Amino acid sequence: MTNEYDSALATTEYYLRSMEHLLAVVQELCSAHTLEEITKIVLVAVRKLTSSDGATFVLSDNGFSYYVDEDAISPMWKGQRFPMDTTISGWVIRNCQPGIIADVSVDPRSSHYFYENTFIKSMAMVAICTKGGIAAIGAIGTYWGQHHQPTHEEVKLLQLLADSTAIAMDNIAIYAELNRQLSDRTTALEIAQITLLQETQERKAIEAEIRRISHTDELTGLHNRRGFYLMAEQQLRLAKRSQIYTSVMFIELSTLEYINEIFGHEFAEDAIVITANLLKRSLRNSDTLGRIEEDQFVVLVQGYQLACEVIEQRMEANIHQFNQTQQLPFPLSVNIGVYPYDSSQTISLDDLVALAHLNIHQRKSAKSENPQ
Repeated sequence: MTNEYDSALATTEYYLRSMEHLLAVVQELCSAHTLEEITKIVLVAVRKLTSSDGATFVLSDNGFSYYVDEDAISPMWKGQRFPMDTTISGWVIRNCQPGIIADVSVDPRSSHYFYENTFIKSMAMVAICTKGGIAAIGAIGTYWGQHHQPTHEEVKLLQLLADSTAIAMDNIAIYAELNRQLSDRTTALEIAQITLLQETQERKAIEAEIRRISHTDELTGLHNRRGFYLMAEQQLRLAKRSQIYTSVMFIELSTLEYINEIFGHEFAEDAIVITANLLKRSLRNSDTLGRIEEDQFVVLVQGYQLACEVIEQRMEANIHQFNQTQQLPFPLSVNIGVYPYDSSQTISLDDLVALAHLNIHQRKSAKSENPQ
């Protein structure tokens, strides 16, 4: 009588401890958002609840039992699929009821060869059933390496875990659907907002303002006239305060009209882009370069007095080197004018640019008068 009482007490204590653990597992499942999370939680819980040597998570997959994951002392069938009529998992899924096998070698519900190369001697498997227990979407199995008769309490705990798993999997589907709906709703709201902005005067005003404050030449990526003047005027104010030696260089692509007439617009654009890149290569980071007209570039140069001379030599050398490659059916040629900024005088940037441009003509005149 005492032994029966002690056995009943031990069973009760085991069941209460297991229920406490199962409650914690259910809380974990409620927080899971993916099937992978669920399988990891369930497999660890199965082995702890049953003190087994292995556990597996199976899903129904178009007439096959798909062994999604496992946690065992040695590999079993993770990632494999088997016809449902060859496995106990298939029987459990089709019948939506537990499958208890004390000796896997004699059970007719699964093929004996299925266990031949495994450690498994006994097992219990329960169905993951949908609401109402009408159909199963999968199964949870647990295995022992020694012959073991699963107790009523073990099977009941496994079934409670499977029922909680079914709810968790439903929650995943609901969570995914809510995310999809939220994404669709967000996309719809974004489209509506864009459409609304496009239909209002405010949008037009914003676009006009963006165009107005745009400072980049689309073809070359350099500052356009507005962008160059904005940057250069700031630099001139700094030069006036700090007495930094500053000059303006004016560069014109002298053959652009000829290129456009003889070779066409596309070649003319190529010549402009290549010239811009060669100019950038010739300058320093501190120099401000812009394209102010189709064939005209201007540079604000700061630093020592001979900087313009050095930059000019680089420009001529880079253009000459490029012409040697014969990448274009014509040579590139530029005219360069320079005018120094006198910070003690009041002169506008427009006037400096105009004087640098005038210097080109002065150089040409001087060269024609002194051809040597």
